[in-house]
Amino acid sequence: MKILSWNVNGIRSVLGKGLPEYLEAEAADIICLQETKARPEQVPHRFDGYEVFWNSALKPGYSGTAILTRKKPLSVTYGIGVPEHDTEGRVISADFGDFHLVNVYTPNSKRELTRLDYRTRDWTPAFINHLVNLQKSKPVIFCGDMNVAHQEIDLARPKDNTRNAGFTIEEREAFDQVLNAGFIDTFRHFEPKGGNYTWWSYQHGAREKNIGWRIDYFCASASMASSLKSAFIQPEITGSDHCPVGLVIDA
Repeated sequence: MKILSWNVNGIRSVLGKGLPEYLEAEAADIICLQETKARPEQVPHRFDGYEVFWNSALKPGYSGTAILTRKKPLSVTYGIGVPEHDTEGRVISADFGDFHLVNVYTPNSKRELTRLDYRTRDWTPAFINHLVNLQKSKPVIFCGDMNVAHQEIDLARPKDNTRNAGFTIEEREAFDQVLNAGFIDTFRHFEPKGGNYTWWSYQHGAREKNIGWRIDYFCASASMASSLKSAFIQPEITGSDHCPVGLVIDA
């Protein structure tokens, strides 16, 4: 089974920048999208062959997630069951029988770190609780834009970004807490080397120079280690400031 994840930074925009062609070429079983920035009725496209589940933010043109799947899930839930966190369309969870799949767009700490406390003290414990509760019944795969470069190897210029959003000690420790709840960073499971990024600034030719950050992940319950076949990043796929990431599992 091949699962893809992509922060599209506006699904209506990326529809005209290669998304339909990409989906056809990849023929993935499941695709998780983040930062869709739209309600389903605003998306002028039929995703033939896929059932689509949307979780849109209450605020127009903001945040949002979607799951496209060829395999019908047993059930789908929206949010993490905490009203204060569930107005921005950040989480969709689907039960695929052998595992739960969680698509997540983690809150950004913002410039000047104005949302750092919310993200690390409020959101992270609630998200971990959601994952742990799901894990009680079966293994969990979660994927999406986690808005953090976990280690120095995960961004091109760590020393220049120590107190910038996405690489603060607080955010990195919060991601440690998520992984310590029983999860494997699947890309690092297969690839120990640096230079592999999933997001690049639009400024100063950052993408062409590969001055990037790895902030998009697939993580899986440790009990699934033997089922993991490959994890990959697709920096050649443009259309967004993020590129897709993927996971192949036995399922």
